[in-house]
Parts: sequence; structure tokens; C-alpha cells
Amino acid sequence: MASVRTIQVTFDCADPARLAHFWCEVLGYEQQGSACVDPSGVGPRLYFQRVPEGKVVKNRLHLDVRVGTGLVGAERVAALEAECSRLVALGAVRQRLLLADGVNESCLVMQDIEGNEFCLD
Repeated sequence: MASVRTIQVTFDCADPARLAHFWCEVLGYEQQGSACVDPSGVGPRLYFQRVPEGKVVKNRLHLDVRVGTGLVGAERVAALEAECSRLVALGAVRQRLLLADGVNESCLVMQDIEGNEFCLD
């Protein structure tokens, strides 16, 4: 059995070019048509494909944008809030802040410009 070397994350969406542009801005990726590519070659390629149906339920899979790695408490929340402000200016929607609970660190739940959930972690 051959081992998998790379993956691509594919989003079903209404407007592939617009959603690709949003995620390239979020991640610092380069846009190639309806795809986002990590210029360092480390992160996965994101691909956006048009589908006729709209989103109707919560995602079963979501991206975590890791902006608070290594931070805890108020310093972590401040980093999450700062990135949230940047992403809201791009069209994202803030959903809710989940504060640390002794098991998980704080994270901020958001939605992209087509309503797909993601977390600032």
C-alpha cells in the first residue's frame, strides 16, 4: 500500500474565486485560480469548488487557524481577539469566544464569508 504524501482540503461553495481570495488573505497563501497554495510548500493546498446547493448545517470538519500557539490566559485571548479583528475586516463573522476550561485552551469560533465555521486557536 502506498503512503499518502500530501493532502488537499476541498471546500464546496457558491463562489470559488471569492472564497479562495478570503482564505489566501487569512493564511498568507497565494491564490491560483480557485485554489490557495502555501508559498512555503508546508501547508496543505486548499481548493474551492462550486456546488449548486447552499450550506445548511454545521460543518463536520473545520479549520483551526493557529494564532495562539504557546500562549495562555489573557495573552492568548488578546492574540485571538487581534486576529479576529483582522479577519472581521475581511468579511469573517465572529461567533463566540470559548474560554479555557482546564482541559482546552481558549479559542474563538468564527465563520468565513460563506458561513463555514472555523476556529482561531
